[in-house]
Amino acid sequence: MTVTVYEDIVDAARADTRELVRVERDGDHAIVRMDDPESLNALSAPLTLQLHDALAALAADRAIRSIVLTGSDPAFSAGGDLRLMQDAHEGIDEGDQGATLAWRWIRYQFGGIARLITRTDKAFIAAVNGAAAGVGLAFALACDIVIASERARIVPAFMKIGLLPEVGTSWHLTRRIGYQRTFELFAGGRILSAQEADDLGMVNAVVPHDALMDAALEWCKRISQLPPHALAMTKPLLRNAADMPWEGAITMEELAEPNCFTTTAHRGAVQALLAH
Repeated sequence: MTVTVYEDIVDAARADTRELVRVERDGDHAIVRMDDPESLNALSAPLTLQLHDALAALAADRAIRSIVLTGSDPAFSAGGDLRLMQDAHEGIDEGDQGATLAWRWIRYQFGGIARLITRTDKAFIAAVNGAAAGVGLAFALACDIVIASERARIVPAFMKIGLLPEVGTSWHLTRRIGYQRTFELFAGGRILSAQEADDLGMVNAVVPHDALMDAALEWCKRISQLPPHALAMTKPLLRNAADMPWEGAITMEELAEPNCFTTTAHRGAVQALLAH
């Protein structure tokens, strides 16, 4: 049966009883694993909803400071689910919501996850264990730190299937590697190895596959050692500075910095340094 209403897609996805996202909590950090390896962790409607729910719950948990996002081997995520795309085609053709059906899913679900990653004051570390394609790649790029396994592959699949870079990918990549490199990546459609992605500045580090999670958790440890206000204030400052003129960025820093002087963490750190 063709699903032609956005709410019906959500209801059908919520009725799926499979556990497609697994969350492991440990102290002040958590690992969120997309877990549908047979589909290469494609972002089906059920997996996407479960991922959104899991990340929202962690973002609201005051005990959590950092979140590792990864996939079950052999892939990080193959991106948008082709069957979901086919359902969207039928819904657009046969339903009365037209293209707004796809728009609502892309904005509220795919876009909702990307916005959550970028807007929460938690630190997100992408542990890219295999292929990262389409929207899956967008989620990795939205994270604050990207650690890639030597097996990772960057798959710019949008244009080859008649789509455009979406879910923030165009913004992230033009700022990381420039317009012409980004155009080359999407128009050429060439799959990048982990090392090539590192050379272009798309990832923070490439590590042996078996060391991937240890490398991601090392970042969680570093985040844990930071004063809480430092992360909460620095992340939005850096995120907003990317689009500000220099004068706006320095003004924002000037207004934010004095607040840090009021914290016991800052005062204690100064006293400790003076004591040496």
